[in-house]
Amino acid sequence: MSDFPQHAVAVHHVEPVPRRVRAFFAGAKVLDTTRALYVWEVKGYPAFYIPRADVDESLLVDEHHEHTLSLGSVRRFGLQAGDRSRAGAGRLYSASDVAAVIDHYRFEWDALDAWFEEDERIFVHPRSPYARVDALRSTRRVRIELGGALLAETASPVMVFETGLPTRYYVNRSEVDFARLEASDTTTVCPYKGRTSGYWSARVAGKLHSDVAWTYEFPTTALAPIAGLVAFYNEKVDIVLDGAALERPTAKPS
Repeated sequence: MSDFPQHAVAVHHVEPVPRRVRAFFAGAKVLDTTRALYVWEVKGYPAFYIPRADVDESLLVDEHHEHTLSLGSVRRFGLQAGDRSRAGAGRLYSASDVAAVIDHYRFEWDALDAWFEEDERIFVHPRSPYARVDALRSTRRVRIELGGALLAETASPVMVFETGLPTRYYVNRSEVDFARLEASDTTTVCPYKGRTSGYWSARVAGKLHSDVAWTYEFPTTALAPIAGLVAFYNEKVDIVLDGAALERPTAKPS
């Protein structure tokens, strides 16, 4: 059993989205709706399904390709705006055992240039209404080690509790041994925290351990307490919490 909470939503679960959703391609507004659906194609997070009437179909290119997916029968469409095009950008459901998705488009996230919930840009995938992400200040003592080398130690971490992930411990930069870290070009994006502004690998005993730590200089408003702090992947380092060594989780880093 995991020592952190898992996502509990069943695959093919459907819920209404109470937020305005918009998405753009090559400067053109592809969709604008207050009637989107959350549909869980996988357990961890939902996808947006958009009513046909709320999509600008003049931007779509019928690829005349019909096939069957787990949710039903679909027809595939590309996008064309100005001199830009994208094949396989979306699909329209014509038949399904899940009646709510019929006559709804499902677009590939990366096929569009930008997605918005209300007037806030969102990244990677829609935020699940069943996921919690909390950043809490703490006075628990945290040590971060790798191969016996101390990378960071603090008695004032910010602990981030995110559904489906192990607790992340964010540390003041002054409490990190940057002499053992080397900056990398890696960037990741999180729908809840925003875009990272820095990643570091650790060199210990002559061996480079890639991308063990990261920071968000400008996280989302809800995660403001982690701004400028440094966190380490539990999966890649050894963490000692209040004197007790934590087991490395087997979950894939995220």
